[in-house]
Amino acid sequence: MSLVGFQAQNHRQQVAKRGAKPEVDNLETTPEMFEPLHRRFRFTIDVAALPHNAKMPRYLTPEDDGLTQSWAGERVWCNPPYSTIEPWAEKARMEVDAEIVVLLLPANRTEQGWWQRQVEPFRRSGACTVEFLPGRPRFIKHGFDKVEPNQRPPFGCCLVIWGDA
Repeated sequence: MSLVGFQAQNHRQQVAKRGAKPEVDNLETTPEMFEPLHRRFRFTIDVAALPHNAKMPRYLTPEDDGLTQSWAGERVWCNPPYSTIEPWAEKARMEVDAEIVVLLLPANRTEQGWWQRQVEPFRRSGACTVEFLPGRPRFIKHGFDKVEPNQRPPFGCCLVIWGDA
């Protein structure tokens, strides 16, 4: 069986106009996950944050609209809203003047259109690197100061890295 010419498509349930889900989009990356990444990549800004989940002193909120701001010269951390991943993946790809951009993305969506358009061709060409993280990370729910039981997504995550690591 050949996959040449295969065109991935999102399942209709995955592209329904459900809108944003704040209970999913506003989850906070735990310090245990973020700190080793920050030591490794030396981030200067968090481009998709809210005051309660920002990982850096400098961060962009939805009101600041990180998708329209320049990331030039920055070392970018981005845990994007998972209800609208593609614009963030495209922005990361287009920000060639950023020193580095690291996106935390769900690892179970590699067949979806956004991955096939914004990540896969560039991963294959070496323009970006994908690192699959072990296990399923936990996230902190808004209103909590630590991970509570059952606050683990049903999927693993990966880092998509644009720039020299």
